Amino acid sequence: MGFDPKAIRKIAINTGGGDAPGLNAVIRAATLAALHNGWDVWGIRYGYRGLLDGADPRDLVQLTADAVRGITHRGGSVLGTANKGNPFEFPMMEADGSVVVIDRSDEVMRNFERLGFDALICIGGDGSLRIAHQFVDKGMPIVGVPKTIDNDLSGTVITFGFDTAISNACDAIDKLHTTAESHERVFVVELMGRYAGFIALNAGVSGSADAILIPEIPFDLNKVAEKIRQREAAGRHFSIVVVAEGAKPKGGELTVQGPKEAGREVLLGGIAQRVAVELGKLTGKETRSLVLGHVQRGGSPTAWDRLLGLRFGAAAVRALEQGDINVMVALDPPTVKTIPLTQAIERMKSVPLDSDTVLTARALGICLGD
Repeated sequence: MGFDPKAIRKIAINTGGGDAPGLNAVIRAATLAALHNGWDVWGIRYGYRGLLDGADPRDLVQLTADAVRGITHRGGSVLGTANKGNPFEFPMMEADGSVVVIDRSDEVMRNFERLGFDALICIGGDGSLRIAHQFVDKGMPIVGVPKTIDNDLSGTVITFGFDTAISNACDAIDKLHTTAESHERVFVVELMGRYAGFIALNAGVSGSADAILIPEIPFDLNKVAEKIRQREAAGRHFSIVVVAEGAKPKGGELTVQGPKEAGREVLLGGIAQRVAVELGKLTGKETRSLVLGHVQRGGSPTAWDRLLGLRFGAAAVRALEQGDINVMVALDPPTVKTIPLTQAIERMKSVPLDSDTVLTARALGICLGD
C-alpha cells in the first residue's frame, strides 16, 4: 500500500549526530508548518531513544506552537541529540562488563506504528541519514534534513550549521593573530570537519592563515616549515597554521583519540599537537597547538543558518504534503528541492582540488602542504 499524504495525522521529528546551530530553526519551521496542516507533531528526544522499548515517556515530547516559540536563535537542539546508540548496532553491557552490539530496530518500528506516527522528519548528517535509509527499507516514511557543520553531505550546496562553524573558527583565528605576533610564535589550530576540509579551508582563508592542511591534500611538513622560514626572512616572526582534524601526512595515517567504540564513529583528534611538535623541530620556533573543539558548533546560529534551517523545515513538510517521501531536502540555489535519500548518502562530499576557494588560497600564497 502506497503512502497517502492526505491520510497524515501525526508526524515525528528527531535530531541525530553532533549538534549544529540551526537545528532549532528547523524544528520550529517544521512544527509550525505541520500544525498549519492540522497534524499533531511530536519530538523524539536523543535520536531514536524515545522509540525504544522501556524508554522514558519524557523522551517523547508533543511539539506545539508554544513549545517552539522563541527557539530560532538558540544553538543546540531542544530535542537533544545523540551520536551513539544506533538502533541497528546498539551497544549493550553484559554482566561481565563486556559490550555486545544488537539490532533494536524492530523495537523502533513497532513503537513508531503503535504511537500512530505517519512519517518522520529526520534531521541529521551522513550517519543519521544512513540510519534513516535503513528504516526506509523497513517501511518507515521519512524526509531527511541535511545537518552537519562539516558540509560533507552530497546533493546539497550547503548544510545548515556550516556557516556558524566557520564564523566561530574565523573569530578564534582572528584572536590568535594578536597573541602569536606579540610572542613571535607559531600557532597550530585544529578544526573539526572529520574527513572533509571545508571548515578548515574556509575559516583558514577568511582568517588569513599562513598554512592550511586538509584531508583532501596529504601534507609534507617540510613545505609548511619552508613557508614559516620565508615569513621569518620577510620580518614576519609569527605564523598561523590551520589543520583539519582529518588531515594526514603523505603516506601517513589519521590521528585518532582511541579505538572505535561500539555503535559510534571513530573519534578523530590530536593532529594539531603532532604538527606543532614537528614544526617546532623543523623551524626552531616556539610552537603551540590549540584544539578549538566544540566551540565551533556552539552558540547562536548566524542569520544564514537560521534562514536555511527555517527553509529546510518548511520544505520537509511540503514534501510530506506532496507525498514525496524517502527523500532529503537540499539547497539548489535559489530553491530548496528534494533528492532521493540514496543519492544524499551515496558518497561523502569533499573539497574539490580545483575549487575556487583552493585556487584563491594558492593565489594568496597560503601553503596547503603540497
